[in-house]
Amino acid sequence: MNQDAKPMIVTCGLPYANGMAHLGHMRTYVPADIYVRSQRKQGREVVFICGSDTHGTPVVVNAEKEGITPKELVTIYHKHFSEIFARMGVHFDAYGTTDDEENHVRTTDIVQKLIDGGYVYSKNIDIAYCPSCDRFLPDRYVEGTCPHCGVIARGDECDQGCKKPLFPGELIDPRCAVCKNPAEYRSQEHYFFKLSEFDGFLKDYLDTLRGTDNAVNYAKGWVTQGLEDWCITRNMDWGVKFPGADGLVVYVWVDAPIGYIAFTEEWAKANNDSWEKFWKAESKGTIDTQDSEIVHFIGGDIVYHHCIFWPAMLKGSGYSLPTDVVASGMVKIEDKKFSKSRGYVVWVGEDYLDQGFHPDLLRYYLSSYTSHTKELNFGWDMLQEKINSELVAVLGNLFYRSLLFASKNFGEIPNGTVEPEILKKIKQTTADAIDALKEYEFKKYSDTVMELASFANSYFQSHEPWALIKTDKEKCGEVVYNCLQLVKALAVLFEPVTPGKMQEAWIQLGLSGNVADVLYDEALVPLVPGAKLGTPEILFTKLEDDKISEMDEIAKRRVHLAMKEAGLVPDEEKLIEESKKGKKENKSEKGGKAPKCACAAGEKMDAENKTENVENVENETEILPEITIDDFFKAQIKVGKIISAEIIEKSTKLYKIMVDVGEPEPRQIVSGIRAYYEANELVDKTVCVIVNLKPAKLCGVQSQGMILAADDGSGKVSLLMPDQELEPGSDVC
Repeated sequence: MNQDAKPMIVTCGLPYANGMAHLGHMRTYVPADIYVRSQRKQGREVVFICGSDTHGTPVVVNAEKEGITPKELVTIYHKHFSEIFARMGVHFDAYGTTDDEENHVRTTDIVQKLIDGGYVYSKNIDIAYCPSCDRFLPDRYVEGTCPHCGVIARGDECDQGCKKPLFPGELIDPRCAVCKNPAEYRSQEHYFFKLSEFDGFLKDYLDTLRGTDNAVNYAKGWVTQGLEDWCITRNMDWGVKFPGADGLVVYVWVDAPIGYIAFTEEWAKANNDSWEKFWKAESKGTIDTQDSEIVHFIGGDIVYHHCIFWPAMLKGSGYSLPTDVVASGMVKIEDKKFSKSRGYVVWVGEDYLDQGFHPDLLRYYLSSYTSHTKELNFGWDMLQEKINSELVAVLGNLFYRSLLFASKNFGEIPNGTVEPEILKKIKQTTADAIDALKEYEFKKYSDTVMELASFANSYFQSHEPWALIKTDKEKCGEVVYNCLQLVKALAVLFEPVTPGKMQEAWIQLGLSGNVADVLYDEALVPLVPGAKLGTPEILFTKLEDDKISEMDEIAKRRVHLAMKEAGLVPDEEKLIEESKKGKKENKSEKGGKAPKCACAAGEKMDAENKTENVENVENETEILPEITIDDFFKAQIKVGKIISAEIIEKSTKLYKIMVDVGEPEPRQIVSGIRAYYEANELVDKTVCVIVNLKPAKLCGVQSQGMILAADDGSGKVSLLMPDQELEPGSDVC
């Protein structure tokens, strides 16, 4: 144990105990687990803490939908998350719930200290009330229009628009989220935390806060805009009772982070240790001089709470402050915005672990796909490619070929000494890997260690032990010994990322104990010649096409079902019935004109001469052949904003339009809507664009997409536009 290092507590944002674990959760918890394992390999004393967030309106709303009590609901999902974390190799030293007695006691203590310090006051405010349901509507029980950006928002946050936290009484045109009827505002006494008084403290604090830039800089931006006092009470029965106020509980973002302290207390009681050494550490006024390190791993959507609200609460009540806040980037599924309601989700249990995938494969993908702060895209084919080309072809190949050759030809660790070049390479790789995690660069850590595996493969290949064994077995033994030393070093270095598989490799090397318990320094300790080897086995097997196709099909069915339930895909039986009806009507019309579709970029073109075909084509009206949902999803449609529109002189119908679709450069699109819109009318319009259409030249002008429009067949054409402002590049799904 490193006696000179400060005691460290590492926490993860608490998952709501009201739904199943998904890939987005793992984006935070797996890197945090890797970090903790790495710190322990450096001899640090680290306690890893998390728990289920059991209070707040999301839990109560879901419990009402299920027809059970909030307590019953959170018991189910607390157990679920505990099991998923264990299966994924994420091992917390304490995993509690915010409904534990320790959290009720600790929350009451901190709130009372804030009251006694003059940081809490009461005032009457307007609270949304639903006459139909006969109750006040806190947070997600109420919906309305955001007063800042004008989009539809929930009561506690503008989750679809500007992302600003919202306070009771702010929503415009409130309505009940349960019965959907209009709500009204009624005056009621509530309690506020004087966040505005911590403005100066927070500015200084954020200048010293470590972690990721996306957390620190985002928080600084909020402080610069000015801070408003927070309402910290809600009209609910489920939660921690507010001291001295009947019928009110503390806001979930008060008691949830306090859970970090309460869970540390639970760990301390179980281990006869001190929680105060983390949360009541000595300090000379700055986090750099604080005698403990407190590291929070969170999702990027809860930076405000952890970098502003939480440290202000801790400061006001006399507790230690977070030293590092590490925020992960968002997650996409198959290039689509993560959305449970739209079906773009991967459930860790049923979609991954229950399908027989090893947890270490996902751990490696999450850590090595991209930088921790950037957007992570998940697709089954991308997982397959990364695992097969890296874990299988590089790391797994090295382990198996080295151990198998040694076992067959020597039966034990052969005689040898570690070459100076290899010692130097292992030492430098270890230093670089540790430095990467100081900056919370998990991809850099994985890439650095994988480069050592590539080096080891090259060493094995260039020394040709299969040929050397026939001419000089002693020299061959030296080569194999060095290969096995590299395998040992890689097992130590890769253990934080792929702990289960590295333990298997450790056993195959004939080494005792748990590789998770050994320090990084062990990577440089020479193997003992003559020591018995274990049985060599393949660690990583290829992800086969059939399995990936199966998973793709499961994902597509989920999206289709979600869209159908949302009314975005018509019922198949009704569609067939309407199709048959349409065909009968069309036959009776005998030669009516087919309605035109203005979704195409412009007029029909002669492919070879690149000239306009301005003739109207008249056909007997027919229902087009049915397509599958897979056919539909071949078109990638994004929201775009028109920057400019120019007349194409060679044409009577075409515009050259520049559209921002969220890419580094705007798209140039040729569109045949000149007869329906003036050029200046188009500028700044938000439109829908097919962005994966094969480029084509129209009247000699390159077109890189298609702007969607509707044509009713009578000469009336209208662009298809979202009914509210969306960012360019937003997916249309």
